[in-house]
Amino acid sequence: MTTAAAPPPQPYRWSLSSFGGGRPDQLGALAARQDQSPPSGLVLRELTAVTAKVLARADGADLCFLGRSLDSMYDLLTGALEHSPWDGRLLRLPVSCMADTDWSPAATRRFREHLASVGLEPYALARRKRPIALVDVVAEGRSYGTLHRQLAGWIEETREPWAVIRRKLRYIAVTCRHSTSPNTWRWQQDPDNDWVRTLPAAHVTDVSLDGRVWSYLADNQAKVNESFPHWNWFDEESVLTPRHRRLAPALAEARYFTEAGRDSHLREELIRLMAREPGFAGREQRRIALALRTRATSRTGSGTRPRTGTRARYKTGNR
Repeated sequence: MTTAAAPPPQPYRWSLSSFGGGRPDQLGALAARQDQSPPSGLVLRELTAVTAKVLARADGADLCFLGRSLDSMYDLLTGALEHSPWDGRLLRLPVSCMADTDWSPAATRRFREHLASVGLEPYALARRKRPIALVDVVAEGRSYGTLHRQLAGWIEETREPWAVIRRKLRYIAVTCRHSTSPNTWRWQQDPDNDWVRTLPAAHVTDVSLDGRVWSYLADNQAKVNESFPHWNWFDEESVLTPRHRRLAPALAEARYFTEAGRDSHLREELIRLMAREPGFAGREQRRIALALRTRATSRTGSGTRPRTGTRARYKTGNR
């Protein structure tokens, strides 16, 4: 049996909703929009659609967002599931781990601390009640490959039962939408990703996203936090309040998506899109739909409500 340790230092990120039982941070002038326009209607529509698919295909698993690329999906869901029974089931693992070839033993130990902070320590993973699904944008699958390789080595060292753990672990890949031809190359076909075949078939799944939106989220969107690769894991300054030139637009977008998630029209749209998925008849998917539909209004006293512009942009974009 292992003893729970304090989580390792990670980049500071403001709390934008009451998800998890806290209070939203007051951003003040930090997130002032000034001349910046909100994200396009295409971004919100596509993000809503892919979020619904992720919820449906996760089959009730806790969601853990790897890296920064899908911070907007995390923000959307913290708004949509605020004050719901899903409190505490959305996790962030904000590390960059595309390759581990030059990691020191200390970096490997620190990475294990990051994994443990979201419940991916082998002992805890083997005994958790619900599965956990990693969620990230994927082109070649290098980050997933590194994470799984490191986790597999840790499991082997601790001699925890892989036969049990493999049923608790899932990977959801948000991929760039391409042709559905049988000849289309998929990241799982890369020989470096043969680890995929060690898991049950349904536990590694793809969700496609419009190429323009995929590129925006993965490559071009301003992020609240800068990248957090292994050479920064021991840098004390990396955990301080972010201060960079794109912080204001990044916070403005993060708040925009959080408020969009609070909107009842968007939550109903998530349910409608989830219902299109083949597995929606399952008990876990229906529980998520119920959480979205019956989510209570804010009890924090902060007075935060979706802005009219957010609702209008969403409704108009779907006509």
